[in-house]
Amino acid sequence: MDMGISGRSALVCAASRGLGKACAMALAAEGVAVTITARNADVLNEAADEIRRATGVSVTAVAGDITTPEGRRAALAAAGSPDILVNNAGGPPPGNFRDWTLDDWNKALNANMLTAIELIRATVDPMIARRFGRIVNITSSAVKAPIDILGLSNGARSGLTGFVAGVARTTVAHNVTINGLLPGLFDTDRLKGNFAARARSTGQTEEAVREQAAKANPAGRFGRPAEFGAACAYLCSAHAGYITGQNMLIDGGSYPGTF
Repeated sequence: MDMGISGRSALVCAASRGLGKACAMALAAEGVAVTITARNADVLNEAADEIRRATGVSVTAVAGDITTPEGRRAALAAAGSPDILVNNAGGPPPGNFRDWTLDDWNKALNANMLTAIELIRATVDPMIARRFGRIVNITSSAVKAPIDILGLSNGARSGLTGFVAGVARTTVAHNVTINGLLPGLFDTDRLKGNFAARARSTGQTEEAVREQAAKANPAGRFGRPAEFGAACAYLCSAHAGYITGQNMLIDGGSYPGTF
């Protein structure tokens, strides 16, 4: 399917690896010029080179912390006025809510709620003026099925989801949509790190932990980043103008609910 977005431009956050990089790659494969951000300049530039080689499109890499005003200004200056915005940021650490301070909460809310809102605020009106815009927020399956030790993430990402639910209904008449992508377990570096930590705490091998987690998923495996990127590209496509305020759960069937 031709997504109908060749020649458009996109800003993709936290795109040096994992799901953010997969989204940038999928958009670039559709002919979208992408600006990608991440904190680690070396890894980011490697990702930019890989996307350029694979797709031949223009890729601009902006190293910086998107959760800071300075990082957002740099990214927006490089991206110009993007047609597509993919919000993404690493999740806060796990723990017990009794141990979290107000500062912990403020950091989580800034990274996983307020930063996305600030970027939406900076880009949505020009999208409305052009009568085309696609905003995708990468959140987490925990928005649908909260995980007790991820309370900081549950709270911040659910806050963003609630905010978008209202705003998305005010922009869709202008062909500007805002949706969420909720990943379950995907085969990324972060997942490998989580398995390594679990292996150390349980005395198991990493392979054993990985195998157990895969078997527990109805799909019998983990998601592939390219699958996630393809879903993102569709939500950003010219064909998705009637989809807004929705949250697409991509988890291999792990969530057991009907709704």
